[in-house]
Amino acid sequence: MLQEEQPRLPSPFAYCPERGRSQAAPGSPLLRRVEAESLRGGFSSPSPAAPPSPRSPAPPGGRDQLRRGKREPPAARPTGGVKMALNGSRRPPSLLLLLALTLPLAPPSRAADPALPPIPADKLLVLTVATKETDGFHRFMQTAKHFNYTVKVLGKGEEWKGGKLINSIGGGQKVRLLKEGIESYADQEDLVVMFIECYDVIFAGGPEEMLKKFQQANHKVVFAADGLIWPDKRLADKYPVVRSGKRFLNSGGFIGYAPYINQMVQQWNLQDNDDDQLFYTKIYIDPLQRARINITLDHKCRIFQTLNGAVDEVLLKFEEGRARARNSVYETLPITLHGNGPTKIQLSYFGNYIPNAWTRETGCGVCDLDLLDLSTVTEHPRVTIGVFIEQPTPFLPKFLDRLLTLDYPKELLSIFIHNNEVYHEKHIKKFWEKAKKAIRSIKIVGPEENLSQAEARNMGMDLCRQNKACDYYFSIDADVVLTNPKTLRLLMEQNRKIIAPLVTRHGKLWSNFWGALSPDGYYARSEDYVDIVQGNRVGVWNIPYMANVYLIKGQTLRSEMRERNYFVRDKFDPDMALCRNAREMGVFMYITNRYDFGRLISTANYNTSHYNNDLWQIFENPVDWKETYINPNYSKIFTENLVEQPCPDVYWFPIFSETACDELVEEMEHYGQWSGGRHRDSRISGGYENVPTDDIHMKQIGLDGEWLHFIREFIAPVTLKVFAGYYTKGHAMLNFVVKYTTDRQRSLRPHHDSSTFTINIALNKVGEDFQGGGCKFIRYNCSIESPRKGWSFMHPGRLTHLHEGLPILNGTRYIAVSFIDP
Repeated sequence: MLQEEQPRLPSPFAYCPERGRSQAAPGSPLLRRVEAESLRGGFSSPSPAAPPSPRSPAPPGGRDQLRRGKREPPAARPTGGVKMALNGSRRPPSLLLLLALTLPLAPPSRAADPALPPIPADKLLVLTVATKETDGFHRFMQTAKHFNYTVKVLGKGEEWKGGKLINSIGGGQKVRLLKEGIESYADQEDLVVMFIECYDVIFAGGPEEMLKKFQQANHKVVFAADGLIWPDKRLADKYPVVRSGKRFLNSGGFIGYAPYINQMVQQWNLQDNDDDQLFYTKIYIDPLQRARINITLDHKCRIFQTLNGAVDEVLLKFEEGRARARNSVYETLPITLHGNGPTKIQLSYFGNYIPNAWTRETGCGVCDLDLLDLSTVTEHPRVTIGVFIEQPTPFLPKFLDRLLTLDYPKELLSIFIHNNEVYHEKHIKKFWEKAKKAIRSIKIVGPEENLSQAEARNMGMDLCRQNKACDYYFSIDADVVLTNPKTLRLLMEQNRKIIAPLVTRHGKLWSNFWGALSPDGYYARSEDYVDIVQGNRVGVWNIPYMANVYLIKGQTLRSEMRERNYFVRDKFDPDMALCRNAREMGVFMYITNRYDFGRLISTANYNTSHYNNDLWQIFENPVDWKETYINPNYSKIFTENLVEQPCPDVYWFPIFSETACDELVEEMEHYGQWSGGRHRDSRISGGYENVPTDDIHMKQIGLDGEWLHFIREFIAPVTLKVFAGYYTKGHAMLNFVVKYTTDRQRSLRPHHDSSTFTINIALNKVGEDFQGGGCKFIRYNCSIESPRKGWSFMHPGRLTHLHEGLPILNGTRYIAVSFIDP
């Protein structure tokens, strides 16, 4: 048995409104079978009758014995009065009088007989209250439309006076609206009405399944059940005891025949801000009311699943072409999910899949709904871009240049820049010179303003909020590398109030969103986080937290998010404050991984003590380092055999970009301590250089570790290609930049290198930066007199390749040299 209620006698018959005659008699095999099926299904006992008359007490053994259809042992029967047999042949007058009084009000529920026809789907009406059309409302309606529910919305456009409902009592306005709205259906005895919340509810099944389970409940009204009691814990002991299942009523969802729901809500005579759940609770815990209206609870979540206190019970279940929620405790498949209390985030997680938002067979089922087609608009939306440089950030000039390469009309862009770092002022100035003629307006707030990060972000967002012509606010932090120039368009097309593109750190699970939150509001990993980050599940995902880069509709800033201080909240960082405020306002935040948008760079351990600090980022940000400093034609070495051989066993190939060459030269000149080409050299073992050059070692500027990593990552693969069978260790004792000038070192005498092989990278251009120069391999009488900037020679060091540096005629020549595997 699932529930123990007040002792009661079995109903003398089951009334069928459709047929207008009696069905199975109590105690018959049919009724006993239906009773057992109802109990196994997770609902309380069928057909509750009024409590027995004091003159006709219930037999010893209680209702369990009556439910089993057993007769009392003769010795156990009460003495006096009229003897009563369970087959209903004779009944006491008091019981007949009681039945006569109660049956007109509530005919006992018919048995859920398989022979009875199912209730037609068009006999189900869903009623809900929505004074505003929030994101939660649209999600609810989307799932209702998927299953073809008939939904009537009450209170649309009415001012909400039912309280805040966040951990507080209230909601009476919903009962008042339902009372008014159901009156026109009160006489439709065959109409089934479901009242359900909409802001935090989704459908997981359709009307046919809903009605089938309602019939199986064998009661006139079925409420959602909850494991937690609200709002008055003092009423707990007044609830019927439940042996299995959830004990307490939850008013967020109930279903029943229209006349009986009308009977309940017509009792409402309270205020809009009184508590709706307390109202229904007092009806349910009153044994007479519970019996008269014939109410039960969905104890095992066959119809309604409330998530508060039950999150761990509910699992995502993938079926073919759809997704469902499964209650793992009761092994049921609830039809509605209600994110009551603090479980809104968990509901959003389920809503990312249920019913067809994402499936394994079809992928994203809702990504193309309500898209904004920019090709049909006469004028593109105006966008304010908020740029935030809050700490020293690698590769900032490239970040700023990417703003100018966005595939969007520049005359419709306004840019707000908050730079909190003096180090970056030179980069901002260069960007302003490039952008001032193309961009509609640029506002720069520098470190001298001494704004906090939250104040700066509030200022940037408010520029769009206060400007009615601003259609979108696009916020982007300096650690975001947007490699997709169509990012703005792609985000707009998804037509969400707030949406972020997924960006992650290369090779790591670090991203700009969280799929779940811990109880204290910080990071927690959702079950699907890794699959979303790695692209195994692709779609548009409702999330509780996003940062770094996102797009917000201007209209949203002027309505739901009209408060100016969104980035300040208790102890939270600005991005956490923004997201918490948005969640509490019911504004959904989404992240999309439908396209490759770019990545995040790491700002950790960024040392700004050098002249060109990004040269040191090969470990922390290897992808950006490669994009910046490796020649764009490097990959053609392996795909198109882009390797030349101007002399025997001398290979020539592209390795450095123009930027790498220029910045390395600048770094060396900034350091300035050139050796002067002297034989005495304390930098090397033994202190004597046999063939000296005017140079600076990589160790002197602290770049030696990064340089060796460059050799292993980019030089070693070329070595294996041109010297087949040789596997380099990538070790080099001497790595340096040589400077040739006419007044210090014009040339270099013939010599062998102390290496297995040597690389020699040209860092500037012959004919522009200097005249003359080059390298001659004496044994082969082969000279290379026009080295290409960014290209490297690779040749054996010992025995076979005696070589010399040819004299320059004017200017200054720079080369980078490494003696590898000495």
